[in-house]
Amino acid sequence: MTQRHAVVAVVVTWNRRALLAEALTAVRAQVPAPTAVVVVDNASTDGTAASVRTRFPDVELVAATVNTGGAGGFTTGIARALDAHDPDLLWLLDDDTVPRSGALAELVRAYDSHRGDRHGRRPALVASRVVWVDGRDHPMNTPRERPGVRRGERRDAAAIGCVAVRSASFVSVLCEAAAVRTRGLPLADYFLWNDDFEFTTRLLRGRVGLACPSSTAEHRTETFGATDADPGARFFYEVRNKVWLFTRSRGLSPLEKVVYGASTVRRWARTLRASADRRTLWRGLGRGLAAGVRSGPRANAEVLSAEVPGD
Repeated sequence: MTQRHAVVAVVVTWNRRALLAEALTAVRAQVPAPTAVVVVDNASTDGTAASVRTRFPDVELVAATVNTGGAGGFTTGIARALDAHDPDLLWLLDDDTVPRSGALAELVRAYDSHRGDRHGRRPALVASRVVWVDGRDHPMNTPRERPGVRRGERRDAAAIGCVAVRSASFVSVLCEAAAVRTRGLPLADYFLWNDDFEFTTRLLRGRVGLACPSSTAEHRTETFGATDADPGARFFYEVRNKVWLFTRSRGLSPLEKVVYGASTVRRWARTLRASADRRTLWRGLGRGLAAGVRSGPRANAEVLSAEVPGD
């Protein structure tokens, strides 16, 4: 079976050689398979790049010399996919994401089957159902129905077995390449945390986004938990990037920024209350607020200028 669309899978990895091999094996086993697979190795030190070259010679490897985080990795990988392969659709996956059989076919089916918005445009993205290793829905990657969705939009999504959503994660999401070209790449300076939320809300502002439960991917995190689990020093990125998102991103409308901002403050309060190391979180909160207010994210070219990728 051949792929009707040119679909390029983009996988970002860092020091997860064994998990990446499982993910790539599952990606290449999809029927129909992606037209091409681009792997961005974020300067791993565990032999990931050599393993990819040996075990997956048909995969295009971008071996970065600097770890630019998930945000920089996806910025680099998406740019390479757009420039080198001219895809219709981009399938974005983390290195600990193992798509089940038929995951890609169901994403494409949902994309093709939707009747389109009032301008005749197909969905800007379609996200998989994400489960943990035991089959439970993963709370880190469970998109909710878009707030304020209209009855007709809900009906159109339900007619093809989907749910209308406002955002998605980089754990198995199919994005329309034309929408990415129009709305722009992820922001590399986010480094980690909220980069996918900012990117997908920007893609979806005024567009249709779907969650497709019949497409399933396993997110093989070490533990089962949501994003408000005790984050330690990484809380800095959560806070700084949220400030950037609410003050500088074009992804959310003013009303949405108020709603999501209130939800964020409540989640931060829960995280602080539950933390075993509140001092670290309070320090991250203060530093993150200061950094987010003081300046915005740098241009991708500046962030990635130190990275000299090779193959």
